[in-house]
Amino acid sequence: MAFNNRWSRERKLSDPFSDLLFNGLLGFTFLFLLAIMFMNPVAKTGIIDPKAEYIISVSWEDNSPDDIDTWVEDPKGNLVWFRDREAGLIHLDRDDRGIANDTITVNGEEIQNPLNQEVITIRGVVSGEYVVNLHYYSSETKKPVEVDVKVMKVNPALEIVYYGQVTLKGRGDEKTAVRFSVDKSGSVTQINHIQKSIVRL
Repeated sequence: MAFNNRWSRERKLSDPFSDLLFNGLLGFTFLFLLAIMFMNPVAKTGIIDPKAEYIISVSWEDNSPDDIDTWVEDPKGNLVWFRDREAGLIHLDRDDRGIANDTITVNGEEIQNPLNQEVITIRGVVSGEYVVNLHYYSSETKKPVEVDVKVMKVNPALEIVYYGQVTLKGRGDEKTAVRFSVDKSGSVTQINHIQKSIVRL
């Protein structure tokens, strides 16, 4: 009798139908979770992919009505400015005209962006010297303008290779903010401020 009870207990514990049902449930759960993961991929927040090797940022006082223009010359003599926004591998991504183009209409309401900033991207490594000039195009305030200039190397990690400030005294003033060279490996070298006029208006 004891043998029969033990055999009956072992049979209940190792019932093939229960095992099959349990394994099927495990497989279904795994496939369900896998499907959920593919339907809702993890969002990559805060990642900026500017498609550039170098970024030049030029900014001046917020809400200023004065228009500062950025001119960049590459090692081949290509020149980028507001009327020729692409040349070689250089692109003027944002041309800021003070407060002139800083308003947008949302739901019938006009919203103003106070930021004054021009952005230039260099989308490849071309060895040689780059010249970054600032031009005081128009003045509403009739006052000098302090302009901040940053040159950033994007790859393999974001690195500020130059930061400086230039004072433009009045309308028509042109100054070389920075000159820098890029070697074949993409490193930025030979940073200087030797003045060179490249504005052609």
